[in-house]
Amino acid sequence: MAIPSEIAAGAAEMTQWRRHLHAHPELGYKEFATADFVAHHLREWGIPFERLTETGIVATLRAGDGNRAIGLRADMDALPMSEETGADWASTTPGVMHACGHDGHTATLLGALKYLAQTGRFSGTVHAIFQPAEEGLAGARRLIEAGLFEKFPCDMVFGQHNDPLLPEGVMSVVKGPVMAASDRFSITVTGKGGHAARPHHSIDPLLAGAQVALSLQTILARRIDPLESGVVSVTQFHAGTTGNVIPEVAELAGTARSLKPHVQDDLERLITEVAQTAAATVGAQAVISYRRGYPPVINADAPTDLGAAAALAVVGENHLMRQRPPAMGGEDFAFMAQACPGCFARIGTARAGEDTAPLHNPRYDFNDAVLPIGAAWFAQVVETSLPQA
Repeated sequence: MAIPSEIAAGAAEMTQWRRHLHAHPELGYKEFATADFVAHHLREWGIPFERLTETGIVATLRAGDGNRAIGLRADMDALPMSEETGADWASTTPGVMHACGHDGHTATLLGALKYLAQTGRFSGTVHAIFQPAEEGLAGARRLIEAGLFEKFPCDMVFGQHNDPLLPEGVMSVVKGPVMAASDRFSITVTGKGGHAARPHHSIDPLLAGAQVALSLQTILARRIDPLESGVVSVTQFHAGTTGNVIPEVAELAGTARSLKPHVQDDLERLITEVAQTAAATVGAQAVISYRRGYPPVINADAPTDLGAAAALAVVGENHLMRQRPPAMGGEDFAFMAQACPGCFARIGTARAGEDTAPLHNPRYDFNDAVLPIGAAWFAQVVETSLPQA
C-alpha cells in the first residue's frame, strides 16, 4: 500500500477531525457547525472557498498552468437515529448520529486538500465539494441547481464511500451502474367500510391492499426483462382501528430500485397499473403517488479508468476490485454523475476477525484506519488526472 508520507503523517489529525465530527452530527441542510469546521481549516491552510447554499462549501485549489478541472465530493450530513456504539466520541446530539460514515468522508477530503495544498504536484484546478443533505434530501441536486458546475466547471467528478461489506483497505472501482435509482411510492386503497360481521355489505380495503401488495411482486417476475435488475418492496401497510369494523381506507407504501433509467420508467408505470388493477378485482380503488428519488449512479468510462489507476497506485492490484455487482442502495452522487462524467468508488472498512456493524446501524462507527487510504486516493486521482508537464 502506497500512502504519501505527508498523508500518513496526518493520520492522527484526520482521526481527530473525524471523531469531532462524529460527536457533533447534524441533519441534512442543518450542517452549520460542520460547514464552519470545514471553513475554519480551509482558512487555516489558505485555500479559497465559497459557500454554495447555506451549508454547502466548494473549495478551489489551482496549480501549474493546466486548463483541466476535476471535482472531489464528500457528504457531511448525519441520520435521525440514536447511537449505541459506546465510543468516547459518540454523538452528543440526542437522536442524531453519523451512521453512514459521512464524518469520515468529510475528514478524508480535508486530509486530501491539506496534502494537495502543501505539495501542489498537479497542474490544473481542483474543486472540493463539501455537500449537505445526502440522506434522502438530494443535497447534490440542490447544489447543481444553485449553479455548481456553472460556477465551478469540472471535466470529471469523483466521490467515495466507506463500505463495511469489504475488507479494510480493499477498493472497488467499477464501470457502469454501481448504485440504484431510489424511488418511493404510496398507495391509498379505498373501499366501503362496514360491520366486520357483514363483509358482503362492504368493500374490504385490507383484502384489496393485500392483493395489491402480492400483485406488485409479479412486476419483476413477469413484466420486466429477467436480464435487468430491480426491487419492489412494500414496507408499510396501515388500516383499521378496531376488531369489528371493516375500514374505509388502507394505506401502503414502499420503495422501488432500478439500475437503468428505462427500468425506472417501467417500474413507475407498472406499479400504478398493477395496483389499480389488483384493487379493482375486489371492487376497491387505488390511488398511487410515485416519487422519483435519486437516479442510478453510473460510472463513466474515462473517470473510472483514472479512478482505478489511482486505486492501483494506492492499494495495489490485490486490493482492487474492477468488477462487482451493483448495490441496490441509493446515493445522490448520481445527480453529479449525470451532470458531469463521474466515478464513485468504495473503500472497505471491515476489520479482520471483528463483527462489523452495517451502515445505518446504531452501532456503526467509521474505521479511522482507512482515512489515509481515502485521502491518498483523492490525492492520487488529482495527480493522475491533472499531471504536471
